[in-house]
Amino acid sequence: MNTIVGTYECKVDAKGRLMMPAPLRKQLAVGIDDGFVLKRSVFQSCLELYPMAEWEKMMQKINKLNRFVKKNNDFIRRFTAGVKIIEVDAAGRLLIPKDLVVFAGIDKEIVLSSAVNIVEIWDKEKYEQSIDDSVVDFADLAEEVMGNINDDENGIS
Repeated sequence: MNTIVGTYECKVDAKGRLMMPAPLRKQLAVGIDDGFVLKRSVFQSCLELYPMAEWEKMMQKINKLNRFVKKNNDFIRRFTAGVKIIEVDAAGRLLIPKDLVVFAGIDKEIVLSSAVNIVEIWDKEKYEQSIDDSVVDFADLAEEVMGNINDDENGIS
């Protein structure tokens, strides 16, 4: 799958349905019929929407963990807690199950934010807070995470 691009604001109705924005639906068109996996984020109070092909890649990695190591079993249980298979309906909507709406604190306005090969689904207020909190430290974080990567032959990133 190609990299997913964009941040989209939309609304979720009282039943937890959201209309997938057309530009995002277009990017996900290749695998849209295969469905998606929706899960809790490990590090944030948001949800992660995996195209099925990306979920299967993740499960191949997780399947390599030795299940006779307690720490691995605990990780797998927590990583897959609340996982749901969802599909886009004929009207182009996704239904977020109630337990995941509660986990992410989703109210009415949400943000769909690309995260390389998945989409994060945030309550808008929490998303804005997350972005604002990291502004001060982002320069340091960028240097720490990306500062030593030199992919080009001439050593220039």
